[in-house]
Amino acid sequence: MQPETQTRITDLDSKLTTIEKVMDLEEMAARIRELEQQAADPSLWDDPAHAQTVTSELSNVQARLRKVTSLRERIDDLPVMVELAEEEGAPDMAAEELADVEAKVESLEVQTMLSGEYDAREAVVNIRSGAGGVDAADWAEMLMRMYTRWAEKHGHKVDVYDISYAEEAGIKSATFVVHGDYMYGQLSVEQGAHRLVRISPFDNQGRRQTSFAEVEVLPVVERTDHIDIPDSDIRVDVYRSSGPGGQSVNTTDSAVRITHVPTGIVVTCQNEKSQIQNKASALNVLQSKLLEKKRQEEKAELDALGAGGNASWGNQMRSYVLHPYQMVKDLRTNYEVGDPQKVLDGDLDGFLEAGIRWRKAEAQGEN
Repeated sequence: MQPETQTRITDLDSKLTTIEKVMDLEEMAARIRELEQQAADPSLWDDPAHAQTVTSELSNVQARLRKVTSLRERIDDLPVMVELAEEEGAPDMAAEELADVEAKVESLEVQTMLSGEYDAREAVVNIRSGAGGVDAADWAEMLMRMYTRWAEKHGHKVDVYDISYAEEAGIKSATFVVHGDYMYGQLSVEQGAHRLVRISPFDNQGRRQTSFAEVEVLPVVERTDHIDIPDSDIRVDVYRSSGPGGQSVNTTDSAVRITHVPTGIVVTCQNEKSQIQNKASALNVLQSKLLEKKRQEEKAELDALGAGGNASWGNQMRSYVLHPYQMVKDLRTNYEVGDPQKVLDGDLDGFLEAGIRWRKAEAQGEN
């Protein structure tokens, strides 16, 4: 075996050992046994919502444990595989396996950094067009496609709650939920202003245009969250759902707009056919916004007392340049790629991992 290959395998073994300690495999196994006992109780489904929570957590913890144990088996098998591949004159096979295991360990290492209070939650994503007119509206729609494509590639379901279409092209805003464990922890690093530089397809003189869109990421609220919203604090308006160009998608007033009077926060939902379902979805998004507002206020108080450092990530967090050169660069992490189309097609993992590592380093620097 080549010394370089041996070093890579040794490094992998060391990294996974650290990950196993952080994840505490014995505690995970104990939690699985506890959840299995709850799942076997015939009375569990007397409370369907609680039953769903238990079975979902059981499935997720089992999957996480399987992922670690599978990687451990593959790393343990690597030395034998490399030796056999060299004997049979097929080193490429072993090289591919080694590279694949390295990538999976790297990804798992990043996941262990997601230890924030809400990181394990699903994510509510809000996208709003900013400066740049019709180009900005088109850019907002491109960003929505980017995130939905990323979710699809990873097998995460996306539910669109509301889209406000712009008159000429694109969208003014959109709200959607990305389902799956640790979606908030991963996607929260996308929050901020995204800048696009390109030759405008809407300018008949072919001039270069800079446009902006704002991305907001919130954790989905759970039953254990205490966000009290008195009926007197909200105003509910109903209206007819509509699609692009004003085309009606529903002949009844089923779309719902909820205004939180004390804060002025407005949430709309029109994806469901039922007014009751739209109201429930809108209330969930409103609770997420209020939960995030509460979290930001608490952090601001700590910062004012000197307990925190600079909490702001800055307004403009990433640039996507399509002209005069091709590049996407994160302005916080300096991570960059030279293929914007690949990124816009949902290849975001590199940016997400760099963002999570950057956030972890920033948090350690504050402590």
